[in-house]
Amino acid sequence: MRNTKPIIIAHRGASGYRPEHTLAAYELAIDLGADYIEPDLVATKDGILIARHENEISETTDVASHAEFAQCQTTKIIDGESKTGWFTEDFTLAELKTLRAKERIPEVRSQNTNYDGLFEIPTLQEIIDLAKAKSIAANRTIGIYPETKHPSYFQSIGLSLEEPLLKTLKANGYQGANAPVFIQSFEVSNLKYLSTKTDLPLVQLINNTGKPYDFIVNGNERTYSDLITASGLREIAEYAQAIGIHKNLLVPRDTTGKLLPPTYLVRDAHVASLLVHVWTFRNEDVFLPLDFLGNPKQEYELFFSLGIDGVFSDFPDIAYKILDFGF
Repeated sequence: MRNTKPIIIAHRGASGYRPEHTLAAYELAIDLGADYIEPDLVATKDGILIARHENEISETTDVASHAEFAQCQTTKIIDGESKTGWFTEDFTLAELKTLRAKERIPEVRSQNTNYDGLFEIPTLQEIIDLAKAKSIAANRTIGIYPETKHPSYFQSIGLSLEEPLLKTLKANGYQGANAPVFIQSFEVSNLKYLSTKTDLPLVQLINNTGKPYDFIVNGNERTYSDLITASGLREIAEYAQAIGIHKNLLVPRDTTGKLLPPTYLVRDAHVASLLVHVWTFRNEDVFLPLDFLGNPKQEYELFFSLGIDGVFSDFPDIAYKILDFGF
C-alpha cells in the first residue's frame, strides 16, 4: 500500500477556502489536487450518514436561526462531555436538508463567511457520487476517507455507523484492500469490529493527548501514548493498515510553540507495516509552529522529508504544489 509519494487528503474538503463538509469544499479540493476527500460521518434520525464535524451542528449550520427547530435544542453527554445545541440524530435527513452550512471558525477564516448560507449538508452517497463523477472528469481516481464520529455514542442510541457505512460502500463498488477508501476512527473497538467485516483499509487515529473513548467505556487504562509504542503499533497492525497521527507526535513542540527534534514514529510504524498519515496542515499562523510563521510550505517540506505516507490538509493545493513542483 506504500505510494511512491504521499497522498493528499483534503481535510473536510478544501476547508481553508470553503465551509467544511460541503460538496463545494470537496469539489474544490479535488480541483486543487487532493487524492482523497475526507467526510466526518454522523447519523440522522432516519439512519442516513451525513458529513458534519460533530453531531452537534450549531457551529456549522444555521440551525439556530430556524424557529421551527427551536424546540429541538437540548443538552446531551457526548463522549463524556456536556454539549448544548442541536444534534443530527434528532432530525430526519429531509429536515437537515433545509439547513445551510456556515464557516466553523469565522474568527480565523472570515473570507469563508462569504459562503455562509449557500450549501446543504451532504450525505455520504452524495459525496461518493461527486468523487466518482470527478474521477471520470479528471481521469484520475479520487478516493474517500470517511471517519466514524463518536461510534460508541451512536451505537448506544441505536444508530450504529458501521453497518450503513459498509453497506453504502459495497453498494458503490468499494471492495477489497486496494479500493480507494480509508475508514478511520479515534476509537479502537469499532475498527476491530470493522476488520472482521471488510477488507477495506482501516486507519487508527491517534491524538497527542487523552485516550480512545471506548477505552474509557471499557475501563481500559491505556492512553493514545500506549498505542504508539512498539507493542501498541504491532497490535494496531493486526486490525488496521495505517495510523493517522497528530503532527506533534512526530515533531513535538516546546511550551513556546517551537519545534523539537522528530521522534521515530514513522520508522516504528513502518517496521510494523503501517502507513503514516499526519494531521492537520493549515496555512494560518495560529496553527503553525513558531519556526514557520508566515511560511506553511516549510512545515510540509519538513514532514515530507520524514517519510510520511500522507497529509490531511485544509489547503490541498499547497501540498500538491510542493509534491509535484517543489513549490
